[in-house]
Amino acid sequence: MTAGLFPEENVNDIFFSRHDTQELLGSASHHPFELEDQQWPTAEHYYQANLFDNPSIQTKILALPDAKAVEKFVKWRFLQKKKGWKALRQVLMTRAIYTKCKTYPEVAEKLLATGDKTLVENSAYDYFWGCGRDRRAENTYGKVMMNVREKLKQEQSA
Repeated sequence: MTAGLFPEENVNDIFFSRHDTQELLGSASHHPFELEDQQWPTAEHYYQANLFDNPSIQTKILALPDAKAVEKFVKWRFLQKKKGWKALRQVLMTRAIYTKCKTYPEVAEKLLATGDKTLVENSAYDYFWGCGRDRRAENTYGKVMMNVREKLKQEQSA
């Protein structure tokens, strides 16, 4: 194991951005899937819409053309999120990513091809989903991806 720029960083870690629309492992890539009797254009649409109880907000999010528009919509409005939304974040994203992988074999294959490497959401500014500027943030999105990868491996060996 060779150290990278940061002492806790392994040069074999795989860095990616969940906001990159061309990144198969990101939540912004256009890979529509059905979940909870609804068709979702991206994992980000599903995740963001389910942070709200208000059906009209959910409908507006669903109608937005891409994940970037979704993020802009929820960021710049004073919208009331459902109670306990912080506790739901990881569960919602895990559901979305798992369903995306089950719907698109090429996404599952890319995730499985990462082996046992650490997956890192390379956001310098997001200390929940990303690794943060100093690489000491939670990297929750990377953990979601690694958990989904583990579930897919278990299903393959069953």
